[in-house]
Amino acid sequence: MSATPITVLGLETSCDETAAAIVRLTPDATQPAGMRGEILSNIVLSQIDIHAPYGGVVPELAARAHIEHMDTLVAQALKDAGLNLSAMDAIAATAGPGLIGGVLIGLTTGKALALAADAPFIGINHLEGHALTARLTNGVTFPYLLLLVSGGHCQLCRVDGIGHYTLLGRTRDDAVGEAFDKAAKLLGLGYPGGPEIEARAKTGDPARFQLPRPLVGQGDAGCDFSFSGLKTALRQLAVDRQPVTQTDIADLSAGFQAAVADCLVDRCRNAMRRYNARSGHDNARSDYNLGTGEIGRLVVAGGVAANQYLKHALDELAHETGFTLTVPPPGLCTDNGAMIAWAGAERFFAGHIKTHIDTRLPDALVNDSNISDDPMATPARARWPLADMTP
Repeated sequence: MSATPITVLGLETSCDETAAAIVRLTPDATQPAGMRGEILSNIVLSQIDIHAPYGGVVPELAARAHIEHMDTLVAQALKDAGLNLSAMDAIAATAGPGLIGGVLIGLTTGKALALAADAPFIGINHLEGHALTARLTNGVTFPYLLLLVSGGHCQLCRVDGIGHYTLLGRTRDDAVGEAFDKAAKLLGLGYPGGPEIEARAKTGDPARFQLPRPLVGQGDAGCDFSFSGLKTALRQLAVDRQPVTQTDIADLSAGFQAAVADCLVDRCRNAMRRYNARSGHDNARSDYNLGTGEIGRLVVAGGVAANQYLKHALDELAHETGFTLTVPPPGLCTDNGAMIAWAGAERFFAGHIKTHIDTRLPDALVNDSNISDDPMATPARARWPLADMTP
């Protein structure tokens, strides 16, 4: 474990943001987490304008944009931080999950930079980057309950340490951000759909249309999510009311957003019970009064965490249950290089790195036992549960 400041360059190319950032982790015994983080630079280039005409991300276009801009962003990140590449203690890059073309660009760029800097290369699970962001921005200590909500993922995990994650629940179909995007497209709104739905919902009546809350109140569903039925119900209402008015769109947006909030709150409440049960609290019975329990922490991460309506609903749940809600700043909820650099710094600090650069793609996997002997194997998968990282 290092006792000196650790400076890491992080690259993020898993989807439609090209990002490079430099962070510094400084050991500090006066801080609850035993460290403090500083973002020295954080450059994010969004590809929204490229993909908006298609209503979603086009993988080939995303990969081409990453190739075109990656080098420039790295140079800008170093310039903004006032550092040279030789000052990096490690280079980190997203190793998956994500669009394979983009992931490969970040990985190969990161490995080349690591060779040039004679520094360790650290492959980072994209989900771990989101999971640890609150430790960078808020100094959160382990353990905590994590709700990870993004365009490609929807999971509830207990986070006990670096590489130690217990999966409590996940989506059975659509990710929540994916559901927002598809709902927006059904209503004729723009891309990305989350901000469009949120904006329209501000003037809408969430009670006008009756929309389902999949799995809510079903104890046997545990902490799993489902959004496909909600999306289908929205589509049917929109079709039945053709042509829809602007008032219809606002009310449907508000109703959809409220339904998603109810689903997230219900699943998080179940997860809080499981979290406290594992912690051995007396209130760990299935019927206990959450408000009388030990205080825990709920961390919400991922792009959907930027939705203020959902944040308010989860804040009310946290107040009701005695949990503390922590949500990183909106700019660090969406994909960025700082979260990848920080995850790399945390792994470097904890000693969870290799002492050499492996030229095989699989060395980016955080769980070495999963590394294949196939030199062309890759960890990138559409949905890669965070719990797979646990040794």
